[in-house]
Amino acid sequence: MALAACNSTTWSMTSLISSLPNLSSTPPPPTSSFSPYLHFPVASLTTISSFSSQKLKISSQTKIPSPLIPSFNGLSLHNPLLSMGSFEYTSFENSFVIIDNGGRIYAMRHGRKVPKLNRPPDQRKALLRGLITQLLKHGRIKTTRARASAMRKFVDKMITLAKDGSLHKRRQALGYIYEKQIVHALFAEVPERYGERNGGYTRIIRTLPRRGDNAPMAYIELV
Repeated sequence: MALAACNSTTWSMTSLISSLPNLSSTPPPPTSSFSPYLHFPVASLTTISSFSSQKLKISSQTKIPSPLIPSFNGLSLHNPLLSMGSFEYTSFENSFVIIDNGGRIYAMRHGRKVPKLNRPPDQRKALLRGLITQLLKHGRIKTTRARASAMRKFVDKMITLAKDGSLHKRRQALGYIYEKQIVHALFAEVPERYGERNGGYTRIIRTLPRRGDNAPMAYIELV
């Protein structure tokens, strides 16, 4: 920028004020086409003659549409500056991080004392059925303490069904125990072996931890 009257004129407060934009003047009417610039009306300059109104135009339009701010539902914005004044991020999902890695959300388990054994329900049920089948077949097995404590009540339930001895109870036991011969032997021997005993048909004996992962182990056996 070249100054026209550099040697003849000196800077003063009046010249500085006159070079500022006139904010009291009315802005031009908005047009239908939108331009991504701001427009400030420029007053005539007396001191700097080479300045023109085109040089002080920071933008070419006065009316700016209000920025679209996504609604807030208790989530933290990933980058809130992207949704402020930018027309590429106008939807709600563009301002948040989408997590899609197969993770699961679990609620608090108040009052639920079901041992999950680090397995989903179908695998946990199959595991317990297999352990109970082997315990009733051999009379004593070695497993982890958590599995032994989890299978204990189901063993008592099978023995209680065998003490009843009805056809309906036998079919319930057949639907749970994997081997049919074990069910028939159980219904034949239980009334004589546990006829006078009300509950407590198993015993858990702790043993040394498992080698490798140091998991607590135990023997579970029939009384």
